Amino acid sequence: MPDVRTLIRAACLALALAVACAACSTAGSQPSRSAPPGADGRGAAITVGSFNFLESVLLAYLYADALAAKGYPVRVLPDVGTRELVDAALMEGLVQVVPEYTGAALQFVSLGQVNATSSVTATASALARSMTGRGLVTGHPAAAQDGNAIVVTAATAARYRLRTISDLARVAGHLIFGGPPECVERPSCLPGLKLIYGLRFREFVPLDSGGPLTLQALTGGDINVALLFTTDPAIRSQHLVVLADDRNLQPAQNVVPVLRRATVDRFGDGVLAALNALSARLSTAALTALDTQVQLDGRAPRAVAERWLQAQGLETP
Repeated sequence: MPDVRTLIRAACLALALAVACAACSTAGSQPSRSAPPGADGRGAAITVGSFNFLESVLLAYLYADALAAKGYPVRVLPDVGTRELVDAALMEGLVQVVPEYTGAALQFVSLGQVNATSSVTATASALARSMTGRGLVTGHPAAAQDGNAIVVTAATAARYRLRTISDLARVAGHLIFGGPPECVERPSCLPGLKLIYGLRFREFVPLDSGGPLTLQALTGGDINVALLFTTDPAIRSQHLVVLADDRNLQPAQNVVPVLRRATVDRFGDGVLAALNALSARLSTAALTALDTQVQLDGRAPRAVAERWLQAQGLETP
């Protein structure tokens, strides 16, 4: 059986082919524009990649539009995959910019050696230091945060008298937990729930990254506890109960742009300035409202991103 590194290399090869195809045709991608002064003039576009969930795709289009408004040639490569694949693509130069989340990114790149905490400033600073040695730079973190939420239905909360994650310890052995397949390896997911809260669920069901499969399984009764994201509009619309993280397992998860240093060197500091201007406007409330338009109203992430940037005055060159 091939190991993880072999699988990631194969996936990166497939991704490289996808990028090459995207370069041949901009259909479905952000239209390229002429590079501003300071670019090297070779005409290559800045590729913004995303993780495999809708909010990340939306953020990728926000980043791409903000850059395009300043004259940078850009395209979007959505749904690259999990953090393992996106990180590999970024390190290989298959994508140049990625919307990240400070706590999760820090835990990943440091291999768990650097603790991500609830402190926005400390976590963002530690991430910036960790990225420097990898040839990457981070922009300013947005006020917007989106972290893991341990969620149950109102009926389950009432039945077992659940208000906090600690309350699950009494009944976890009878409950089925569902979340993304990578949950079994993430320190803020199953390992953390076991280490910090002592939770051992009856079963874990691998589903998707806070997406429709997880939501359907929870509301349909196929699982009892789910990992969703804190900005998920379905939490409110479906009257779900977010269990309080009373032992502070979840770190700060501010949205932050991560870029290749070579891209900043090539196109100039204006790339970071454009993304930082966007971050300065993006609050958790704004991100949740944008997610609602995409996830509940069924609007295209690209169109939602464009309208919001126009409303914020960020589409003016």
